[in-house]
Amino acid sequence: MPAQPTFVLFAKYPVPGYAKTRLIPALGPEGAAKVHKHLTERTVSTLLGADGSVEIRYAGAGETEFRAWLGDTVALVEQVEGGLTERLIDAVRPGPHIFFGADTPDLTGAIVRSAVAALESHDVVIGPAEDGGYYLIGMATARLGLLTEMPWSTSAVFPETMRRCAQMNLSVAILPVLSDCDTPADLARWPALAALA
Repeated sequence: MPAQPTFVLFAKYPVPGYAKTRLIPALGPEGAAKVHKHLTERTVSTLLGADGSVEIRYAGAGETEFRAWLGDTVALVEQVEGGLTERLIDAVRPGPHIFFGADTPDLTGAIVRSAVAALESHDVVIGPAEDGGYYLIGMATARLGLLTEMPWSTSAVFPETMRRCAQMNLSVAILPVLSDCDTPADLARWPALAALA
């Protein structure tokens, strides 16, 4: 039986003015932090419900604060200094692993389980986001070439990742397209999130 992938979730502590800053124009610092708190808790619950080993790569507070917030069922590892490339590479491991962000309200356990199943027969699994990025990427083994010198936070991330997979002759499974909640315009899709503020 193939090894179960580790679920690696990158999360900030929900500090007003620090978390979900792009939502601040619409919700204010406190409201944006509340949305981030809700989405992070929902994502952790979804990952735990998919029977995975969950590792939180945390920033913005110490391990004690994160443990009090998210409980004892997750592993906690502090994010390294640097940009997204450095943080991702530090979290890579030789065995199967799947990276998640905490800002995809429609992520379900079924999608997570589909990603796990895909890694049993593919080198890479990707959940594309509507904005041209991705909400998850999983690898059967470390593929640093998919993480370095990537045009993060642009619509080129997903197509560039696919181009590199083809160049490296990697088999890729593509999951359903979902949307991230990043900007005030995104809130129209999820009025319940705006109501949290």
